[in-house]
Amino acid sequence: MNRSCRSAVVCCCLVLLVLSPLVLRSQTSSPVAETGKFRLHKFEQPIGEENYTITHDGSTLTLKSDFLFTDRGTKVPLSATLKTADDYTPQSFIIKGNTSRMSDIDSDVELSGSNATIRQGKETQTVSAPQSFFTISGYAPVAVQMALVRYWRAHGSPAQLTMLPAGEVKIQDRGLETIEVEGHSIQMERYTVRGLIWGMETLWMDGKDDLAALVSTDAEFDHFEAMREEYEPALAKFVASAARDQMASLSELSEGTSGHRTGTLAFVGATVVNSTGDRPITNATIVIRAAKIIAVGPGNKVKVPSDAQRVDVTGKFIIPGLWDMHAHYEQVEWGPIYLAAGVTTVRDVGNEFEFITAVRDAVNSGKGLGPHMLLAGVVDGDSSYALGVARVNSPADAQTWVRRYHDAGFQQMKIDSSMKSENVKAVCSDAHKLGMTVTGHIPEGMTAYDGVNDGMDQINHIQFILNLLKPKDFDPKKATRQETAKMMETLDVNSDAGKQAVAFLSEHKTVIDPTMALMEFMERPADVPADKVEPGVDHVAPELREQLINGGLPPERVATGQKIVQEELAIIGALHRAGVRIVAGTDQTVPGYSLYREIELYNQAGFTPMEALQAATIVPARVMKVDRESGSIEVGKRADFDILDANPLENIHNIRSVRSVVANGVLYESAPLWESVGFKP
Repeated sequence: MNRSCRSAVVCCCLVLLVLSPLVLRSQTSSPVAETGKFRLHKFEQPIGEENYTITHDGSTLTLKSDFLFTDRGTKVPLSATLKTADDYTPQSFIIKGNTSRMSDIDSDVELSGSNATIRQGKETQTVSAPQSFFTISGYAPVAVQMALVRYWRAHGSPAQLTMLPAGEVKIQDRGLETIEVEGHSIQMERYTVRGLIWGMETLWMDGKDDLAALVSTDAEFDHFEAMREEYEPALAKFVASAARDQMASLSELSEGTSGHRTGTLAFVGATVVNSTGDRPITNATIVIRAAKIIAVGPGNKVKVPSDAQRVDVTGKFIIPGLWDMHAHYEQVEWGPIYLAAGVTTVRDVGNEFEFITAVRDAVNSGKGLGPHMLLAGVVDGDSSYALGVARVNSPADAQTWVRRYHDAGFQQMKIDSSMKSENVKAVCSDAHKLGMTVTGHIPEGMTAYDGVNDGMDQINHIQFILNLLKPKDFDPKKATRQETAKMMETLDVNSDAGKQAVAFLSEHKTVIDPTMALMEFMERPADVPADKVEPGVDHVAPELREQLINGGLPPERVATGQKIVQEELAIIGALHRAGVRIVAGTDQTVPGYSLYREIELYNQAGFTPMEALQAATIVPARVMKVDRESGSIEVGKRADFDILDANPLENIHNIRSVRSVVANGVLYESAPLWESVGFKP
């Protein structure tokens, strides 16, 4: 064979090698063999990768995945093996490893005839296999999600699909989208997936039937993205697209729960419990028009306009709309939940730039379902446990990120845990020059004294104040459990160290959002059911409940955990008595319900019911310098208020009796909002 013939043969072989996977994948009855890699990200920061192979053996396809990322210094490994028929009908599924730093999984499903044997941990059961089903668990591995979509498309794209070991998935084709990747326009099919985790995921399939990108959340509620390597340069575009489309999809799903709009509404007959501290107004009337309160007062003194639609709320109690000052709005489903719980304003304290700006703009413009939003832009320094991609390792970095957040309409900066002192100072200085305030964590190696002296106006999480009470020479990384327990017994806010800390924070007018409900939930004993700490656990979506009921402290750590909770409550009470402003925030925990618990815990710490209510209404409005437009029920302010069945001043637990909410002048019933995201009212 001459050289030209040999060249022609080689070229033909190369063409066949390139084309054969495409041809094979287009024929579901033919063998398939492929390999692939996904880059894994958290808050858009690359943290690991997943490698997978699909091999063919007779009429069986075997997908093997090795999934590993490192989250803030902790490895999260996961492996899975999925065996299917040529058309991706499952035959067996094995998954083992970790789904987050704090959760693991060990499960398998084996199909035999019309039966499926399911093992989850130590429990095994045999069930009848549905006619149409797939085997998968949660958001990962990504390659198994790709196989799910291939199965779904090959079997008529059913409206919903039963999952084994458990659950049902709904996949929606959201249409073609063109994504720019390094100057090339690539068309992909976009899908939303609901049921694998709580809430929506968005994924894209390219023209080769490969999963190109997945925008999701992990088992800690944190943003999680997986990108096939060639599409990684367009990560931010995929994130922004997912946010916009998920907000649109949520609005479509929530059409049956849309609020009642009219030109003018008059709420008549309720008792108004305002955050101003004034005496409640019985048999009151509130009139709203164009999202503003135009009249409020006793019914015999407020004239109801002739064009107003009356809403009879006789026997109810109306309070200002609640604020959550420590939100991480990482899924669009938080919108209906916040509203259902009576939360009409949230401060997001750390998110992906593209995601949160898209969500905020949709909500604040009335095109998305959710509370009014204020934003704090998160920055961190380089370290093995750093968060996100907004890195500040120099004063120049500080100036860049402060300016970017400011110009995008953020109200604050948020310091995370890997910052250096000199860069904290730079962020605070630049933010203050632009009229922004600074909140956040106290970085590793610093104390709350250092953070405040460097310019921080606010501090997230009460443990950073608790740390001021510890002996200066105590090193938690070197101490034994017994040494830690002994040290904890010595902590006392009434000690000299405690008094010094309280006086310092009072003198500097530092604002604290304690996230006490989170601390209590984390420090609960493992043998105490989660719903005994927070009853809302029993109302959340099933796939979310499974995450929440796990955890808790082992017996040997319970005493120390309970000491921490009691001392943190004592610190909150002491700070409040000293005039330090406390604002209510949840850091997620049990969606919707944890804000109620936060308010209840303030009452337990010594706040009166009115003061506890103020910590979630007028105080945060003042802290964020928007008390002229929000935080109380007064003429000229935004029409944000909650309608309760019982009086929270008589018993603070009555804060949980929210039945409907007015947000930006729109009246919503709580029950259908809860139900729209899989919760039970």
